Amino acid sequence: MSSSTSTSAPSGISPATLPVTALPGVGAAVAGRLARLGLATIEDLMFHLPARYEDRTTMVPLARLVAGQRALTRGTIAAVDGRAGRRPHLTARLADGRTQILLRFFHPTTRHHRLLVAGGEISVYGEVRLGPHGCEMVHPEIAGAGEESLQEDSLTPVYPVTAGVSVKRLRRLIRLALTHVEALPDLLPPALNDADLSLAQALRLLHAPPLDGPPVAARRRLAQEELLAHQAALVSMRRADRKERAHPCQGTDLLARFLAQLPFQPTAAQHAAIAEIQADLGRAWPMRRLLQGDVGSGKTLVAAAATLIAIDAGYQAAIMAPTELLARQHHKTFAAWFGDLGIPVLPLMRASRASKEARARLAGGEVGLAIGTQALVQEVVAFDRLALVVIDEQHRFGVRQRQALQAKGRIATHWLAMSATPIPRTLAQSLYADLDVSILAERPPGRLPVTTVALPQTRRADVIGRMRRACGAGAKAYWVCPLIEEGESDRLSAVALYDELRQALPGLAVGLLHGRMNPAEKESVMAAFVEGDVQVLVATTVIEVGVDVPSANLLVIENAESLGLAQLHQLRGRVGRGRAQAHCVLLYRAPLGAVAHARLACLRKTDDGFEVAQQDLLLRGAGEIFGDRQSGLPAFRVADLADHAALLPRMRTEAEALTRERGEALSRRWLSVRQELGEA
Repeated sequence: MSSSTSTSAPSGISPATLPVTALPGVGAAVAGRLARLGLATIEDLMFHLPARYEDRTTMVPLARLVAGQRALTRGTIAAVDGRAGRRPHLTARLADGRTQILLRFFHPTTRHHRLLVAGGEISVYGEVRLGPHGCEMVHPEIAGAGEESLQEDSLTPVYPVTAGVSVKRLRRLIRLALTHVEALPDLLPPALNDADLSLAQALRLLHAPPLDGPPVAARRRLAQEELLAHQAALVSMRRADRKERAHPCQGTDLLARFLAQLPFQPTAAQHAAIAEIQADLGRAWPMRRLLQGDVGSGKTLVAAAATLIAIDAGYQAAIMAPTELLARQHHKTFAAWFGDLGIPVLPLMRASRASKEARARLAGGEVGLAIGTQALVQEVVAFDRLALVVIDEQHRFGVRQRQALQAKGRIATHWLAMSATPIPRTLAQSLYADLDVSILAERPPGRLPVTTVALPQTRRADVIGRMRRACGAGAKAYWVCPLIEEGESDRLSAVALYDELRQALPGLAVGLLHGRMNPAEKESVMAAFVEGDVQVLVATTVIEVGVDVPSANLLVIENAESLGLAQLHQLRGRVGRGRAQAHCVLLYRAPLGAVAHARLACLRKTDDGFEVAQQDLLLRGAGEIFGDRQSGLPAFRVADLADHAALLPRMRTEAEALTRERGEALSRRWLSVRQELGEA
């Protein structure tokens, strides 16, 4: 459809559903650029909300400008200086009485040369910086006499943009789109509209807010609708799963024998989770369960119990881990546990390297359990009677990977996801409305909380001395360094630290582990650390997930201020896995910012992962946490779970009662849930 000068829609069609090319000035080329922002229709433009706002309502005199401020000002051009060539440069001095600031333009346009002439009056908007000769602005927006004013009556929205579509152009297009805002169907049930705003009112307020800022009620109104859409889509997915057929697994003998041979007693939380899984697996529809637990809470034991139930019923199970290091560790653990039960466990790290005989045994049903990485989903890997899929660190896999493994069953497979990245208890049930959730919030008996201290890097010599004494007395220690090599940053690298500690710790064996090493090298280093041939292991964050060395009880994290709270907590979970008191030292570069200080303070205060998760949510906001996939949760466009978590239970209840048509309409407007839940 070509651009036109009208957005009138054919009879019976809402203008909001028309493509962006229905707007004046939008042809195929511009539409292609808008598509990169996910903007295909006029409705999409209305829901493309500002990332922030600028105050262009007040004209600030030059004398009152402050470095770091974004401001609108005006004056007369006092002098102009231009430079041509490969790197053209234009500067102009803007004067207002006796006060002047410098305006800098790199690669100036014809318009710049036309407006920036001595004696000309202009207004400018930009960020004030402190240059070598006083205040200046670099590439400010400018407007000359007779042009459209830069001054606004309301706050000015700043939108996410893409190459070829400027913020100014996007503002104009969204203003045009909003002329049709009344055509949008209001899908939020009136009983849920706490803000008492129509959809049209809320959108207008968010795109052109008053001077005191966008009303909280307007964002809440859209958040309610978005959360309802999310819940409705998840409820729909759950209902669809219940219509599928899966193998009922009723095995009990192997599970009882396994639990009886353990040298320790499982916790009450582990027993409860196993009972929930056993009930799920006995049904004729597929289990969809998330097992959520803090680091060291015993999720692996629960997963072992689940696989035994499936195997005892005559079926097969598969466990997929995100890294080869973790998959090999799982294989070692399960092989030791299942050896006396006579159950073979097949490691499958790289399908192409697995022997044809091993793959044939799996395809023929002789092997009850396969443990591996993404290699499990490759076409050359086949199962005979796959009934259960266990996904460890589920947020590290996309939906397609999970579905590819599940598809290897002849009918729908049961699915157990495990996550060691806790979600605040109040959110888990509502956010995973399509899943049943089991929570391990209990530490195995005999384990002590990890003592945590934060020290500036000026105390490095003291930390090395403490490590020398502890490891000389038989302890094992990790020293985590986020960077592998020099040149990636001005911070210390793992390679440099490895060289430093080998010199500083004579008589102790120091090992190095990072993600660029090949699998054989990683396995060799970890084996040496486990056996005690290496006492100090310098590692990157490759050890963040699942590495289990109970005899390691000292951890130092380099540049702790550069890591997120959830990641720091995961790393801390590498120690304190035995019965000895464990210690964690957070080395930081001073001075600390407010957020970094709060992170380290939280870790010093508690080692409860659920409390850490709650604090992480408050510190960073749901957008950053969920957007970077640390927790595997959906990235919401408007809703902020730090502010809107209390809405979730009510939205979940309402979603159950929604008509199918309204639920589907909400989902189309707000999200494709399968993509938002992690599809690669």
